[in-house]
Amino acid sequence: MSPTTSPFDLPKCARPNILALEPYRCARDDYKDDGTNILLDANENAYGPGLALGNDGKLSDATANGPGESVAAIDVDLLGLNRYPDPHQPELKQALCNLRNTHAHTPKTLTPEHLFVGVGSDEAIDALLRAFCVPGKDRILTCPPTYGMYSVSAQVNDVAITKVPLLSPGFGIDVPGITSALSADSSIKLVYLCSPGNPTGSLLKKEDVQKVLEHPTWNGVVVLDEAYIDFAPQNSSLAEWVTEWPNLVVMQTLSKAFGLAGIRLGAAFTDPAIAKILNSLKAPYNISNPTSQLARAALSEKHLSVMRKNTDLIVKQRNRLLQEMPKVPGVGKFLGGKASNFLLVEMLDAPSTEGGKPSNETALAVYESLAESKGVVVRFRGKEHGCLGCLRVTVGTEKEVDRFLEELKNVLEAVHRSAGKLGQKEEEEREREANDVVA
Repeated sequence: MSPTTSPFDLPKCARPNILALEPYRCARDDYKDDGTNILLDANENAYGPGLALGNDGKLSDATANGPGESVAAIDVDLLGLNRYPDPHQPELKQALCNLRNTHAHTPKTLTPEHLFVGVGSDEAIDALLRAFCVPGKDRILTCPPTYGMYSVSAQVNDVAITKVPLLSPGFGIDVPGITSALSADSSIKLVYLCSPGNPTGSLLKKEDVQKVLEHPTWNGVVVLDEAYIDFAPQNSSLAEWVTEWPNLVVMQTLSKAFGLAGIRLGAAFTDPAIAKILNSLKAPYNISNPTSQLARAALSEKHLSVMRKNTDLIVKQRNRLLQEMPKVPGVGKFLGGKASNFLLVEMLDAPSTEGGKPSNETALAVYESLAESKGVVVRFRGKEHGCLGCLRVTVGTEKEVDRFLEELKNVLEAVHRSAGKLGQKEEEEREREANDVVA
């Protein structure tokens, strides 16, 4: 075939904000799952899906899950895959409402009309931007350090960002800073808050969220991302609070505590008027039949008991890490909160007894050495606001935590030893240079 000519020029044809886009960097972009690695980097549920599975990992009425127990099968209708799924998902939405109607925050009741369901929380993040922000004109407000997809979706939609960093220590929201920003700029249409935060693990105070909602002049929407809420104390979720506030959206997912990241199911609880907008602009059949069927099963009482059991196991190992990691020479303070399935912790350039300080160089060296030589993958977070020298460590199973603690101690010792040798070499070099000058 002879060469063709075309006036097509991609840089001049594509949108400038898309050409400049830096995509969200996923955990698997750095290190893959080769079947032997311990993956403590993506905040996945290490204990597996929140489903009542048999010892062979399958669902079957005939499979025994233990003495006197049987496993209920999930009816995934493979023969019905030639048909489009229900575009409204009323049964799934009702199951989500049943989960969150605790009446801990209001006597009012969530109904399916309060819900949008999508492909993970990410679809809701993007849908809200498209619904409320005019490209090239409006803005959103975020509170770094926070989940990276807020900024990625904003850039995709050509929406600018106003940043009001979280407060240190503790990573609470800066209520005066947020309210001042909203008063000063009416183009801010969405405030994205993360509770518990990622990578901070901090649960936001209900009264702080309320103060933002009560802003006297701002006409916008508060988006509360509760992806990790089931690892927080009981009744922490504010999902049912959307029945009280017409401009509140509470996002949740089945990817974390439910251990169902692979089915990609997220939900946004909100006022029916906002839910109607989001449901109107979504793709017609955004939730597949298998996803819906697995999600509805996971939200039934039999399978919920598995999710709660796994969550309790994760909290137990989280508490163990809180106790054991500080005993490792070179581990600094835990930053943020302890309301999630991960911890944010400092790596020091020397043991604390020797005056060690948080160091990005040390943290990066520990991160790379753990992954490349030990097969233990965590997440480096040192470049984010307020996270100097920090690694984010997902809570694993008991055996994974055993191995992580052992390898962390070995790696930190090696990193400090190497740094000490390098420092000694540099000092000797400086002495030689000084002697040469004197000579």
